[in-house]
Amino acid sequence: MAKEKEKSPEEIYAAKLDMCITDGIVKTGGGVLLGALTSVLFLGRRRWPLIAGMGVGIGLAYANCEYELNPKKDNTL
Repeated sequence: MAKEKEKSPEEIYAAKLDMCITDGIVKTGGGVLLGALTSVLFLGRRRWPLIAGMGVGIGLAYANCEYELNPKKDNTL
């Protein structure tokens, strides 16, 4: 069996950062899509649901990225 090459800390960080960027794009797009649907179907084409959906998507992506880069330490005994 061949040993797998261990990833360097820089490669691990780069992979996590790539995942954060991808997650941000997907969640922001999903928020905008849901905001657009809400705006068109229920609110008569207002702009604020788009902005609110985008904000929610960015916020979710930021929270996930923050947790991925800085996981909480469990201090239970």
